[in-house]
Amino acid sequence: MLSTVVLYIVALVAYAADLGFGRRREPAAAVRTEAKVLVGAGGPDETVTETAAASGPAEEDDRRRIDWARLAVVLNVLGWASHLGVILTRGLAAHRWPWGNMYEFLTAIAFAAVTAFLIVLARYRARFLGAFVMFAAVIALGVANIWLYDSVGPVTPALNSYWIAIHVTAAIIATGSFTVAGAATALYLLKSRREAAGPVPEDSVWARVPGVDALDRLALRVTTFAFPIWTAAIVMGAIWADEAWGRYWGWDPKETWSFVTWIAYAAFLHARATAGWKGRKAAVLSLVAFACLIFNFFGVNYMFSGLHSYA
Repeated sequence: MLSTVVLYIVALVAYAADLGFGRRREPAAAVRTEAKVLVGAGGPDETVTETAAASGPAEEDDRRRIDWARLAVVLNVLGWASHLGVILTRGLAAHRWPWGNMYEFLTAIAFAAVTAFLIVLARYRARFLGAFVMFAAVIALGVANIWLYDSVGPVTPALNSYWIAIHVTAAIIATGSFTVAGAATALYLLKSRREAAGPVPEDSVWARVPGVDALDRLALRVTTFAFPIWTAAIVMGAIWADEAWGRYWGWDPKETWSFVTWIAYAAFLHARATAGWKGRKAAVLSLVAFACLIFNFFGVNYMFSGLHSYA
């Protein structure tokens, strides 16, 4: 766990440095020179074309420049592998699926968020999200280890079921994906506000972030992926509740807020599909849904008593 947190912190710094100091690289231009060469005394002139790679102080500076982007991605992947090791060894030590308490659940959500980001990074080259997702992962692991840590042990009889591998896994994947969508949405709002203030200088951090339309599409795509998984998690949770407690739905605080979160994300997707909502209104609605998700995880688990409560 310590190795994971350290790697994520250094990756966070590298992603931030890439945003602050990185620049779009262009292939080195070749300089073609033509020279008249006298062949022999009184001989004819011969045109010789020489190609030389442009090399000067600027390109020597480029060679000395740290490739923050590559460093960040390498550290991110190493941290992800270490994080996977945390989850696997925890499961082996407990002899069960390693998300039976808040510490394990939050650790798994952070892993899912990093995994979702790496997939988005590979598919859409969304390196600009790295600093934001790494920050969220570091905060989540910090909270998990400082305040939520629980030693390895058995779970309650109600959780000792194969459904924990289905229902809780789906909730973890959806929450991690929603986190990436939330980061893209927050970045969209920041970028749109900066663009409204005037032209963005070419050497500005915001010049290295895609336009608001690209950020909007990315957030929508990730949300569209996560929403059916969240839906499946609720449905499978109801089936598990019937097996464990003899009823599909009892308006337990966790069940209620899971449904509220589903309604909020459904409203966002419905507004985008039918009302044509785009821009700030849709982004705000998406962040409201994400706030419901966060409250469902922290607020409900510790502020309300219920069958799902860890308080």
